[in-house]
Amino acid sequence: MDTFVGDYGYLGLCVLVLVEGFGVPAPGQTAVVLAAGLAGSGQLSVTLVVLVAFAAAVAGDSIGYWIGRSGGRPLVLRYGRYVRLTEPRFRRVERFMARRGPFVVTISRFVDGLRQLNGVVAGATEMPWRQFAGFKVLGAALWAAVWTAAGFLVGNHLPALEATLHRYQWWAAGVVVTAGVGWLVLHRRRRRLSR
Repeated sequence: MDTFVGDYGYLGLCVLVLVEGFGVPAPGQTAVVLAAGLAGSGQLSVTLVVLVAFAAAVAGDSIGYWIGRSGGRPLVLRYGRYVRLTEPRFRRVERFMARRGPFVVTISRFVDGLRQLNGVVAGATEMPWRQFAGFKVLGAALWAAVWTAAGFLVGNHLPALEATLHRYQWWAAGVVVTAGVGWLVLHRRRRRLSR
């Protein structure tokens, strides 16, 4: 994969991030870090890396949204069984997306699994396009900036960074989820107190 980004540069980065956005299990996030590392060592432009990652993430998730929107529940239920998404679980997902959809769409790029399927699920649960697009742009911008900065700062230490990212990705996801849950708890508590 590092040779794919190394050989094809921005095009390789674009392809990996784009296809990951609509459900193909591709290493898009790792590709961003590797491309940014190449930028740190002078082989690519860091500005173009962040712009390509951002544009490809938005485009890929948008394709996923339209796949989910056009295929709807039947599509998700037909193929969801491969990832243990049964009809009762999908109903819970629908209720959750109705309540917390914008938050999920914003942070989804930082969580494996959500990164690949958030667009499909948002489309299948009929989240309004404008709402999805706005929060998707915000999430993609944050994601592209964070991982490009991380890769750029590391530069020539890419193999060690890639191993570390894979080793600690669940810890990072746990921190993001814990912060999100904490925010939700505080938000609910404030709403109760204001009543």
